[in-house]
Amino acid sequence: MKKSHPEAVPLDDTLSPLSLKRVGIDTYRENVAYLHRECDLYRAEGFQALSKVEIRANGRRILASLNVVDDTSIVDCQQLGLSEDAYASLGTEEGHPVSVSQAEPPASIPALHRKLAGERLSRDDFRGIIRDIAELRYSKIELTAFVVACDRGELDREEVFYLSDAMVRVGRRLDWHEQPVVDKHCIGGIPGNRTSMLVVPIVAAHGLLCPKTSSRAITSPSGTADTMEVLADVDLPFDALGDIVRTHRGCLAWGGTSQLSPADDVLISVERPLSIDSPGQMVASILSKKVAAGSTHLLLDIPVGPHAKVRSMPEARQLRKLFEFVAGRMGLTLDVVITDGSQPVGRGIGPVLEARDVMQVLSNHPEAPMDLRQKALRLAGRMLEFDPDVRGGDGFGIARDILDSGRALEKMQAIIAAQGAKSFDPDAPPLAAHHFEVVAHEAGMVTGIDNLKLARIARLAGAPKAAGAGVDLLARIGDRVEAGQPLYRVHAAFRNELAFAHQSSERDSGFSIGQAAQITRLNVEF
Repeated sequence: MKKSHPEAVPLDDTLSPLSLKRVGIDTYRENVAYLHRECDLYRAEGFQALSKVEIRANGRRILASLNVVDDTSIVDCQQLGLSEDAYASLGTEEGHPVSVSQAEPPASIPALHRKLAGERLSRDDFRGIIRDIAELRYSKIELTAFVVACDRGELDREEVFYLSDAMVRVGRRLDWHEQPVVDKHCIGGIPGNRTSMLVVPIVAAHGLLCPKTSSRAITSPSGTADTMEVLADVDLPFDALGDIVRTHRGCLAWGGTSQLSPADDVLISVERPLSIDSPGQMVASILSKKVAAGSTHLLLDIPVGPHAKVRSMPEARQLRKLFEFVAGRMGLTLDVVITDGSQPVGRGIGPVLEARDVMQVLSNHPEAPMDLRQKALRLAGRMLEFDPDVRGGDGFGIARDILDSGRALEKMQAIIAAQGAKSFDPDAPPLAAHHFEVVAHEAGMVTGIDNLKLARIARLAGAPKAAGAGVDLLARIGDRVEAGQPLYRVHAAFRNELAFAHQSSERDSGFSIGQAAQITRLNVEF
């Protein structure tokens, strides 16, 4: 009698699918998947916590970092959970079958290891790393390793160019089929400073093409997109924005949906929580976005001050040289201006307050902040000189005439209407309901203002999430104040945020009161 053998089971590489579940967790630009510990799939090699997995459904595929859970209320053994970012990326309804497999390690990992060891990387190395980052093949741990390696390793200027070039090549690159295409950027760190919202309508009214896509605030009380959103829609389809730019010669929109240098957005999600903003990564981030957006000419504002990103003139000059070298290699015409960053620009810090300042300047309101007006005119004047028909030195006068005549306001109103206008009265801005004032504890002269401190107080008060929250400045450096005189007013939407901001201002108001001789003057360009 023959010995019987178990029936052979045909091999099938297709694993039993799991049911998709949307897990309402914001993982901030990271795809995260959730698998129950008792799921049969979890027992397979390669499905440990924090490993990278590939998820497929409806012909679509995403990569995600795996989290393992024990609570069936999050996911059960037959489900795969996805974070909000991952769910949106996959674009498939809950309950749909999804298949999961181990993800192949990113091909660029050996190059990352060499950078961690302090080696200089080639152009191809950076292209491979940035491609994998843009395709979300790197985990947050690997992203952090790359950011820290580039920060500590102090990329040489050729490497900064390689990084910038690689970031442009991954994602969309626009061509407006004309020159010049102008843009303006500030490296940041100065509260208020909404010059872009004045410069764009001025240069657009002159006729220059200025497609301005801006970021939302990450660690500041407001970004240009947050402030513009008080006046108009900023989250618009890119094709619609293209039409607006061609019709009105400019726009002021959020750049998050445009897929311009997408690897930069991923890297920023790691850099900001770590407070890493190395010169090389800053240059690559800014220039890659501008080149990808089709800009041919860029005006770059580097504010310098004791509480700014750049603290000294030698540091500013060194940064300018790096920007100029990389921009030249990328074919971008660059004009760098070093400006006074010793205090906030304008009176308002927070979306509604900043929008009030911008519209007051545009309408030539008698209470418009003069520092914001003057800085915007100087920047706009430099940008107008990108026009080959404008002689050097004539830009400021042309910009002033455009603003004073009302043409800038008319252009801004047209852009706002095209993007989807919102009701806003700068004479009665919709400020948050609760407020308190911070007063001087002694008489004297305002000798210093801590930008970082005021920005933190504005964020504690709820800005930018609460558009009407923030800080309204009532005194500036050089002003004489008396004991008990208000220095600034804080607005908050909720009492607990008001309390947080108040506690912070009690510990340190951010204002220094002393004598005129204690004021430090910076010899900036303007």
